[in-house]
Amino acid sequence: MTLHLNFPDLISAPHGFLSRQGGVSTGIYDGLNCGPGSKDDPDNVRENRRIAASLIAGRRDTPLVSAYQIHSDDVVVVSSDWGEDRPKADAMVTNRPGIILGILTADCTPILFEDRSAGVVAAAHAGWKGALSGVIENTVTAMETCGADRANIVAAIGPTIQQASYEVGSDFEARFVDVDPYFAGFFMPGQDADHRQFNLPAFVEHQLGAANVAKVVNSGIDTYASEDHFSYRRTTHRGEADYGRQLSGIMLAR
Repeated sequence: MTLHLNFPDLISAPHGFLSRQGGVSTGIYDGLNCGPGSKDDPDNVRENRRIAASLIAGRRDTPLVSAYQIHSDDVVVVSSDWGEDRPKADAMVTNRPGIILGILTADCTPILFEDRSAGVVAAAHAGWKGALSGVIENTVTAMETCGADRANIVAAIGPTIQQASYEVGSDFEARFVDVDPYFAGFFMPGQDADHRQFNLPAFVEHQLGAANVAKVVNSGIDTYASEDHFSYRRTTHRGEADYGRQLSGIMLAR
């Protein structure tokens, strides 16, 4: 059974939330590591990205762009293939056919967006910093500048670390509550008074709702618990030297 997910009932554009299944990397990067920021063999990463392009678009030579992700609220509009000259940003928007927008994650939340009628798609990397600082709203706003209407935008949340696996400190919760006391609802008690369990995908879903998108679907897959996905936190707990990144991508068909 394939572990590469898509939601054709929601998103009509070619897209996919890819797992680590089917790549050429070995060792701690075993499988489909698409992260140029990892210490994996660059030739393996490039081949994995060609495999990813084939899985999403049906062709290995389809341009696949990804940003240098910095946990920000920055969004770029993609008008051409920038190759390996990656801008620093955490979301990408395009109305140009034939370019895959690729988000790299290893616990953070990948989000794919589409306004089918306007022919606009987007992909966002939403770690807690970006989700809290506004990357979701900024992505929707950037889609509007390309002709989208947020009332027609649908969004899919891919595999990400789930609440049971995401332990944080009480000071972490305080950052959210300082922004809005309502955000306390995304935390549950942890192992002691100084720890909490944070529900990142639920928070992302809330932020999508606040952006007034039309519909949201959530994959519900826990990257920490799934050996079929890369996980920064799992790697850290195991004391491994590095970790791979899975790719989630979307494009407008030619």
